[in-house]
Amino acid sequence: MTGPAGTPAPAEGDGGSAASDPAAAAWEEPQEWSAGGRLPRTSDDRGRSPAGAARRGPASLNITAAATVPELLDLPWDVPLEEWPERNLASLPRGISRHVVRFAHLAGAVVAVKETSDHIARHEFHILRRLQRLDVPCVEPVAIVSNRRDADGEELATALVTRHLKFSLPYRALFSQQLRPDTLTRLIDALALLLVRLHLVGFYWGDVSLSNTLFRRDAGSFAAYLVDAETGEIYPGLSAGQREYDLEIARVNIAGELMDLMEGGLVDAVDPIETSERIMDSYRRLWSELLDIESFQATDKWRVAERIRRLNDLGFDVEEYSITTSPEGTSFLLQPKVVDAGHHARRLLRLTGLDVQENQARRLLNDMDSFRAATCPDLDEDYAAHQWLQQVFEPIVRSIPRDLAGKLEPPEVVHEVLEHRWYMSERQQRFIPLSEAVTSYMEDILRHRRDEANILLNPDTRTLAVLSTEDD
Repeated sequence: MTGPAGTPAPAEGDGGSAASDPAAAAWEEPQEWSAGGRLPRTSDDRGRSPAGAARRGPASLNITAAATVPELLDLPWDVPLEEWPERNLASLPRGISRHVVRFAHLAGAVVAVKETSDHIARHEFHILRRLQRLDVPCVEPVAIVSNRRDADGEELATALVTRHLKFSLPYRALFSQQLRPDTLTRLIDALALLLVRLHLVGFYWGDVSLSNTLFRRDAGSFAAYLVDAETGEIYPGLSAGQREYDLEIARVNIAGELMDLMEGGLVDAVDPIETSERIMDSYRRLWSELLDIESFQATDKWRVAERIRRLNDLGFDVEEYSITTSPEGTSFLLQPKVVDAGHHARRLLRLTGLDVQENQARRLLNDMDSFRAATCPDLDEDYAAHQWLQQVFEPIVRSIPRDLAGKLEPPEVVHEVLEHRWYMSERQQRFIPLSEAVTSYMEDILRHRRDEANILLNPDTRTLAVLSTEDD
């Protein structure tokens, strides 16, 4: 944390300093969300700093950071974001935004900088930090930069800094590559899963859309990440009305986004209204599987294990469940409690230390289980996982040529190599050694893929034309 002019600021929750300085109190993260789920306003809507900050003079820059990033002071905060020099900017195309947004280089990484009101910046910063603690997929908040002034002493808008999610793509970049027809369905399913996870922790989004989401590949599917949380609110729980209203917003926004894609010639023969309804159906199916009460006879106790297995297959853990007998004592009511996403990812992390997406973890665990059955069935799971890591995962990752390292994330490469090996074996009707499958995949498939770690840093002309709409 840094305070005025980059000096150390009081630790979060330091009640003594907050009591003595009203401006400092404005920066404290709320401990409860009793005030309607939002931070109290301490400034006007024009991006000005908290009360008292303006009196500190033009040199009194306030930086509230989630981690120690001294390089923040090297960015030109005394210049309006629209006028930042090219040397500070990363050449990522910008999408449509109600605020001025730029991508900048910071400490060897890329960050997104958004100018907004002081209240919105503080609110979104704390919302993102809370969502991170709840293990919800979202961008990482880096800092709030307030009390900015230009060379003439005029106030500049507060800036919110978030870390760019590596290997992620906005939906427009995905459609600009004319992907397979089922891409849209997979994107909507990923967004529905993200919305379910948000609602389970009591988060009301208020602006659900493909535009406010980034997507990363996850074993042939997609994982969705929340990007824009300025309209979001966190409550102890959401009512059915709040959840349905979020779904209605999603339905309308997605229909509008698909119409925009059709106008740009990126999708054909798609009914925007019908397609946007899919998120409602996908969401409700998942929500029902997670939280519905199931009734069964006393002789069907196996259905308890079956229900838990289905939830595990969806990627959720059941940490607690309750079974209630009927007054007649012949039937049961089963309701899962405390369902949490990431079942396969947590198991893989425990066994191997690999932190990957949920579907990637599921695919890697399947290969690990097959490896154990074929090579060391009598060994315990932990030892077999260590052997698999040394003999399968690490050799594939080491085989990725340096010039191809930006194509895909290593876990996605491993997943695709395993899939490629299976298809080779099926096609040639013989056992394919791992080394042969790796060589074939690297030369025949990976070398010809677009560079997803770099697609937005060095976009082609078509992608630029699709994504760079803000200036228009």
